[in-house]
Amino acid sequence: MEQSLFTANNVWMMICTALVFFMHLGFSLLEAGLTRQKNTINILFKNLFIICGGLVVYYVVGFGLMYPGDFNGYIGFAGFGIESPKNGNLFSYADGGYTYWTDFLFQGMFAATAATIVSGAVAERIKIHAFMLFSIIYIAVVYPIVGSWQWGGGFLSSLGEVFGKEGGFYDFAGSTLVHSVGGWAALIVIIVLGARLGKFDQNKNSKAIPGHNIPLATMGVLILWLGWFGFNGGSVLSANPALTSLVLVTTSLSAAAGGLGAFVVSAIKFKNFDITMFMNGILGGLVGITAGADLMSPLESIAIGIISGAIVVYAVSWIDQLKLDDPVGAVAVHLFCGFWGTLAVGIFGDKAGFYQLAYQLIGVFVIGVFCSVSAFIVISLVDKLVGVRVGKREEVEGLDIHEHGMDAYADFGLNDH
Repeated sequence: MEQSLFTANNVWMMICTALVFFMHLGFSLLEAGLTRQKNTINILFKNLFIICGGLVVYYVVGFGLMYPGDFNGYIGFAGFGIESPKNGNLFSYADGGYTYWTDFLFQGMFAATAATIVSGAVAERIKIHAFMLFSIIYIAVVYPIVGSWQWGGGFLSSLGEVFGKEGGFYDFAGSTLVHSVGGWAALIVIIVLGARLGKFDQNKNSKAIPGHNIPLATMGVLILWLGWFGFNGGSVLSANPALTSLVLVTTSLSAAAGGLGAFVVSAIKFKNFDITMFMNGILGGLVGITAGADLMSPLESIAIGIISGAIVVYAVSWIDQLKLDDPVGAVAVHLFCGFWGTLAVGIFGDKAGFYQLAYQLIGVFVIGVFCSVSAFIVISLVDKLVGVRVGKREEVEGLDIHEHGMDAYADFGLNDH
């Protein structure tokens, strides 16, 4: 019986790992579809680099930083690389839920996701060398340190002790620990980069720069929704049928409600049915439920999703008003909805209460400050080393030709340079 349960748990975790890996295709298609044709190769190259470079650097240093074992609660390091548990007993690892190897690969996929969030926000004007350097450093150091504070048994996981209470900050699958960590980085880098040429006119009014392939972007959103079954479902860390089923239900209901909320609010606000708002509303609902997917009732998950969808619409408008340029709405979806979803744990669900809300607020504040400062230091260092912004000619003619020497649609004779 023990062997059967162990096998079932581990197989489920491996399936979820594959689903999270599949999300990188979703991100690639979404980002490519919402940006211009002349930068498609650049988008795809960045996403391929993130999963390849991210996995290797997470193996070398990230996993040891994120799960350091006994440490002071703030920073620790278990060593470079990964080795099989010394006692060799598979059943002693993770209470027999899954193997050490499955754990590493599942967590590595999460690490790469945080950097992927940045890719879409900085699209169409960042140097490829700069992006690669920033991503590697962020995945290797910043993401795992933040993760150790909660998932590695650090100070946020026992924050209640400060108040003489049990419990602490709670983030089931990463509304803050993955999505806001990526969202803060995206916000800081787009501030440093500046807007794309033509995004704002001489009077600083925002101008739409349409994506070149909305069907691709829509496909990307649907793939991401499917991948989220692994993202949240795998975070149960077992094949527990009752809890896994609940998580998949709350995840899907919040996604659906997020899409409906965004499309209705945007229709009222802008007097049209904007499919890009609909798509980002779905993603906002997914990000919003991720912190508490295991704690919410179906009705609560719908409420979280609707609010997430509305947040996306207003956040996109607010970012435009600040004269910031985010081609795919990554900051609105991952930072703002990540913030909301994390706070929702203290408002709805099994952990709702004053102290839990306080823990959530402290957690998002501490992580926000750390990620913002870290991202600024890293991008400033990268700027000094290689520069971050492409030249005017490169931006106008497209990064595909200038940084990759090829065209994504060469055989079709399409050219919007």
